Amino acid sequence: MPERAIDVSVVVPTRDRSRMLETALRSVLRQRDVHIEVIVVDDASSDDTPEVVAAFDEPRLRLLRNPVPTGPSGARNRGASEARGEWLAFLDDDDLWAPTKLARQVATATDLGSRWVYAGAVNVDDRLRIIHGAPAPDPAAVVAALPRSNPIPAGASNVVIHRDAFEAVGGFNQDLRACEEWDLWLRLARAESPGRVPSPLVAYRMHVGNAILDVAAIVEGARAFERLHGATIDWGLFHRWLAQSSARGGDRRQALREFGRAALAGQAREVGWDLFDIARAGARRRLGWPRKERGRGSDEAWEDEARGWLEDLWRSRIDAHDER
Repeated sequence: MPERAIDVSVVVPTRDRSRMLETALRSVLRQRDVHIEVIVVDDASSDDTPEVVAAFDEPRLRLLRNPVPTGPSGARNRGASEARGEWLAFLDDDDLWAPTKLARQVATATDLGSRWVYAGAVNVDDRLRIIHGAPAPDPAAVVAALPRSNPIPAGASNVVIHRDAFEAVGGFNQDLRACEEWDLWLRLARAESPGRVPSPLVAYRMHVGNAILDVAAIVEGARAFERLHGATIDWGLFHRWLAQSSARGGDRRQALREFGRAALAGQAREVGWDLFDIARAGARRRLGWPRKERGRGSDEAWEDEARGWLEDLWRSRIDAHDER
């Protein structure tokens, strides 16, 4: 009997984050109703990444190693070049997936005739508790917004792309230090509209090592994006996003600086609401109430969809470590 064709090739770039990588891979290998291969591209790690990957003893999982670092885009492109699946998906080593993510996205793309598809996402802390989440906008709004802002949450960990579409636009731009996902989404959108799964199928982990907290690199990448595409970024919205991300990552000083820049760039009213939401969350912590971030745009029922699979993943992580 011939071997079943691979539906999705999952590329996981990683460097010196073996503990986070372990949980990320656990979320990938729990995918349901889809035939996958998982390609971990070790971008010159100095930790025990090879041992962590080998410990899974999983035939769907293989490891490639770069002798010198090429950066996330280079690692993703190398993994894609080795992939055998009809569809490509990328997962950063600190992010997580719902067990139905790939099957639902591929089914949606197939039904709609789309060659790339995104989903909803939540931000979580180190214990996989939800910090914030809101449904992603519809495809028409995404395509309209992309020249000025990036409305697709969770970066490269979100989108599933047909191999032909990925190759047609040339993959990730390795010359960009940041905003490389945004650049790819815009190039894809100029060719065709995406599909969308509204459910929260991705968890973006907020921690001190987040690339999103390297504000200088992100701003430099955004300016390079403007030059590359002849675009005009909505800098008020961009600095507000940086401020919110810095606040969720625990860098209050950087958050205040970015809120100030956002206010000066036309987002003063929205910044006022953001600061009110942050103050309210701080009051909850001082009173000993459960941690929540129920600001404008938050949807508790929608977040509950993610809460179930996140709690299950957390329990499986604990059980796996207890067995050792």
